[in-house]
Order: sequence, then C-alpha cells, then structure tokens
Amino acid sequence: MKKIIIFFIIVGAFLLAAYEALMYYDNNFRYGRMRETPGVRPMEAPQPLMEKGLVPVNGGEAVYRATPGADLVAPVKASEPFSITRGKAVYLTFCAQCHGYNYDGEGTVGQSFQPLPTDLRSQVVQSKPDGELFKTISYGIPGGRQPPLDTTIAIHDRWNVVAFVKSLGVR
Repeated sequence: MKKIIIFFIIVGAFLLAAYEALMYYDNNFRYGRMRETPGVRPMEAPQPLMEKGLVPVNGGEAVYRATPGADLVAPVKASEPFSITRGKAVYLTFCAQCHGYNYDGEGTVGQSFQPLPTDLRSQVVQSKPDGELFKTISYGIPGGRQPPLDTTIAIHDRWNVVAFVKSLGVR
C-alpha cells in the first residue's frame, strides 16, 4: 500500500513540475507557445478594407434561388448542339446513376428508391418550364429523393442539363 501511495506522490510531483516548467516557459520566453500566435488575438489589429467591387452583390446563385421557376430565363440556347452535348456529358456524370441511361428512372442507384426516380421523357417532365427543371436540379425536391446539386454542378452546366433533358422529347 505504501508503494502505491509513494508512486502517486511521485507522479503528482512530476506532473506539477511539468506544469510549472510549461508556465515558466510561456511567461518568460519571447516565443511562448500559444500566447504569441496570431490566432489568439485576431481582432487587435484593424482589419484591412476590401476594395470596392471585389464581392459580387448582384446576380449569382441567390437570384436563381429567389426567383420563381416560371420566371427564370436560360442563359444558354436549348437548341444549340454544344448545350445539348455538354448537358448530356453532365447528365451521364451526375444524373444517369439514378435516372438511368435510358432516362426512364431505372438507373442502378435509382432502383433502390421508392418511388423510382422520374422518367425524364414523361409528359410531366417535358411540359415543365425550363426554370422549374433548373430549380429542381439545383435545389432538389423537398421531401423527395432528388438531391440539390447547386454546389456540385456549375450554373451553366445545370442549364445545359435542362437543354439536354428538353431535347429528349416525350416518350
């Protein structure tokens, strides 16, 4: 029993000595550990002023999110071959796993969903305005299986996907 008590006294004395040595180092040396880092006092120096026009205040994702889908106008021409080709490439990268390579909602991943993903050549999808499809791709379907892809796919590419989906026509 005496050995255990002596052991704990020695360990306690060692920890106390280590703590005191650390505090002496922090208080007396020019390059102390945490007290000298800029992260401890980030607001003591005045913040640099940002140049005018550096941060956009008009346009961008916030406008698309706030505007009703029926009012959105595509910045790409849906009939351009480049838009359709690019849209197909983006579709195959991000959408085909769920909606399928035949655009019927029976993709490899989508088969595990209940209900199945939407058939992109259905009358329901093809009759929607381009802006509604853009918002569905971008911000998902609340309570649905469509994930929001606004942080994954660039704005221009989402419009290209809309052009590609519209080019498929009704089944």
